[in-house]
Amino acid sequence: MTPSSRYGIYFHVHLVSDSTGETLNAMARAVCARFENVLPIEHIYALVRSTRQLDKALADIAAAPGYVMHTIVDDELRAVLEEGCRRLDMPCIAVLDPLVSSLSRYLGAALTRKVGVQHALDNDYFNRMDALNYAIGHDDGQGGQELDQADVVLVGVSRTSKTPTCIYLAHRGVRAANVPLVPGQPIPEKLAQLQNALIVGLTISPDRLIQIRRNRLLSLKENRASTYIDIEAVRDETVQARRLYERQGWPIIDVTRRSVEETAAAVLNLLQGGRVQGEANR
Repeated sequence: MTPSSRYGIYFHVHLVSDSTGETLNAMARAVCARFENVLPIEHIYALVRSTRQLDKALADIAAAPGYVMHTIVDDELRAVLEEGCRRLDMPCIAVLDPLVSSLSRYLGAALTRKVGVQHALDNDYFNRMDALNYAIGHDDGQGGQELDQADVVLVGVSRTSKTPTCIYLAHRGVRAANVPLVPGQPIPEKLAQLQNALIVGLTISPDRLIQIRRNRLLSLKENRASTYIDIEAVRDETVQARRLYERQGWPIIDVTRRSVEETAAAVLNLLQGGRVQGEANR
């Protein structure tokens, strides 16, 4: 085994943004994820809109040398940051520049110099906030009488990531509710009557489900024996859930090896590409 495969490589990455820094942080993590055993130590400087704030950031960069990434729009502030990095001999890249330049050439359109325009309080913003409120109010079977207002309803047994997936979808402007399947209990009558909402069944392997549930019980300091983690009971629970989905003709997403983001992406594909019966995006 080589040293590089045994030990992580730590490095400092400085993320400088004149807005919330969410875009920059997501891009940095996506890039770093492409390298095995690379562990970034993130230094985030958000809402940087003055030379005084930049001076503080440059002082921190000097104290912890590393890679500098930024999304600064203002030309004067960009120049201060980039010149400061040159003096420190630190690599510095404006991460959006290549994409923005390419898109500008394609569109033949001028660029805006407004800061934080992607976070403007427009209709999209309020739609996302409304969707988030809806997801919270319709979590775990709550608000059943308003399920017909949902864009999508996720159905699944306990611990199949229904809640975090709904929250993630809400941040994309999707009104998502979730309904738990409880052994021995019928599905809510309102769910069976839905006409317009997309209903998606979430399934998971019994072994993975037991592992997740055991971790949940440990976090609650609960160690009593229960059918909640009994292998035969859990197998029957997952089988009955899948049979229900197939009877109802609901598309099915297997979340066994999926992250919340991947599950949400599969749901979005169903919303955009039609409601297909059977396994969704194996």
